[in-house]
Amino acid sequence: MSPVIHQILLFTHLTSVIVWVGGMFFAYFCLRPAAVAILKPPERLPLWVATFRLFLAYSAVAIVLILASGVIMLTSFGLSQAPAGWHAMLALGLVMAAVFSIVYFVLYPRLVAHCAASSWPAAANVLNNIRRLVALNLLLALCTIVAAMSAR
Repeated sequence: MSPVIHQILLFTHLTSVIVWVGGMFFAYFCLRPAAVAILKPPERLPLWVATFRLFLAYSAVAIVLILASGVIMLTSFGLSQAPAGWHAMLALGLVMAAVFSIVYFVLYPRLVAHCAASSWPAAANVLNNIRRLVALNLLLALCTIVAAMSAR
């Protein structure tokens, strides 16, 4: 692979990680506490629906780009020659993508439905499940950073 192609793939990979993981960090540590401090649950839950509508779409694109660029770089280097940290990054990335899929395809539609029905306790329960999975993905992201650093 040419150095230019590798740099483009690496740029795509890292930029997409920043979008996804940075977005999770912002939502979990900044937006959530601010929304809790200022809004009542019936006002807060529609905010999350609107926020997730945008964030999940951007994240889905970012995840496809992360996985595609990562797999291309890994296979072009050679699976057997690649450092163990790269294999760990791939495994962790696949787990993170699976967690994202649960949020996007299962929990988010439930959140939308409960909010549309003004079923606030049920919507709050779904949002709490999403919060837990975002926390899990943030922890997995930290493990992925450790794996990336170990591969240097």
